[in-house]
Amino acid sequence: MKLFSTYSVKIQHYNHIFKETVSLYRAAVDFLIGVCLDEWSNIILTDQKLVRQQYVEHLCHQTKDNPEVKYPAFDRKFYKFPSYLRRSAISEALGKVYSYQSNLINWEAEDPKVRGRKPSFPKAGYVYPSMYRTVMYEQSGDYEMKIKVFLRNTWDWLTVRVRKSDMDYINHRCTSRKKCAPTLQKRGKEWFLDFPFEETVKLPDTNVFNQTILAVDLGINAAATVSVMRADGTILGRHFCRLPKEYDSLTHAINRIKKAQQHGNHRTPRLWARAKGINRDIAVKTAHFIMDVAALYNADAIAFEHLDLTGRKRGSKKQRLHLWRSQYVQSMVTDKAHRLGMRISHICAWGTSRLAYDGSGRILRGKEAELPTYSLCRFQNGKVYNCDLSASYNIGSRYFIRESLKSLPARERLALEAKVPQAAKRSTCTWSTLINLNAELVHAA
Repeated sequence: MKLFSTYSVKIQHYNHIFKETVSLYRAAVDFLIGVCLDEWSNIILTDQKLVRQQYVEHLCHQTKDNPEVKYPAFDRKFYKFPSYLRRSAISEALGKVYSYQSNLINWEAEDPKVRGRKPSFPKAGYVYPSMYRTVMYEQSGDYEMKIKVFLRNTWDWLTVRVRKSDMDYINHRCTSRKKCAPTLQKRGKEWFLDFPFEETVKLPDTNVFNQTILAVDLGINAAATVSVMRADGTILGRHFCRLPKEYDSLTHAINRIKKAQQHGNHRTPRLWARAKGINRDIAVKTAHFIMDVAALYNADAIAFEHLDLTGRKRGSKKQRLHLWRSQYVQSMVTDKAHRLGMRISHICAWGTSRLAYDGSGRILRGKEAELPTYSLCRFQNGKVYNCDLSASYNIGSRYFIRESLKSLPARERLALEAKVPQAAKRSTCTWSTLINLNAELVHAA
């Protein structure tokens, strides 16, 4: 599989000089969007992207072999526009118009009584130009680059300096990856060149019965609880990422925002920036912790819950749920795991924390079970256990149950599900279900 990553290199000493380049590129995209909308009935006749691009370019750009064009205003308005940038703008316009036409068809197909507003006409928006190599970008030194920008009423080369730390990082960390054309980007008041990197990774096809996995339960009280499991239900390790100092700092930052809002100050950008920074730090440290454990045990896969956080949040924990960056943690872990040749899997999250891992049924948690903390729970048989740890056992078990049954022929799978009925419904599977399923597999063998 192919992996793509991006590293931003900060441009030094220049601030406003790139504004005209970006404005001109966006104006060209807007012009070409209009051309694509007018000619869409002809463009849609072919499915090949290159043919579509050539057709639009033929309509608006004059050459020696194409002296008469239908839209001559493009060459007059965008004089000496670089050819690579023109084709990039055409591809951007085609993509936006294709999305608009698709949304329009879906909107027209819906019931007029329940459908929403009609899709608005596409615009260039906040697109940025790509600096294609040799024609738009050249590396002139270790810490110097030449890029072609609109300068003094013409397109000319400009030499820019970049930070030494950025280039040293790329030379040290990204030498084995393919460096693609950078994109000129603005963040805040500073300008950057975003370098995309491409690499090819082969993920191993290890038999499910020989796999070692990490079952990860992400929480809002404990950052992460990790169990290292084998296919027969053996627990090789249990690890907890708590981060008490970071969570105390986050609570303090949120309380400061609440205090300011109580005094009528509803716009507190500095306080919110601090809270978001702490929250991001928690997510980054959680992802690093998970990957350190995965590398320690040389795991084949990492199993997460499929968390659906859409909809309105209710209850006393709703603010923590709003700030919970579980998807960001999973995204970071996915990128790191694929680079190390590990697979990522998501399982059904229903009942993982609510059902006891030993199959005794629904648990009682926190105050409901007269326990001092929400992290502890009481099973139906009276046993007190860590709730997140029990959930991580269930997460890993559901992964192995799904993969094991999926690898079997339909007749054998149905026979096993008849003997272990809980395995047929994934939302009721627990660690005890995996143990029973393995016993039946061993007996059948």
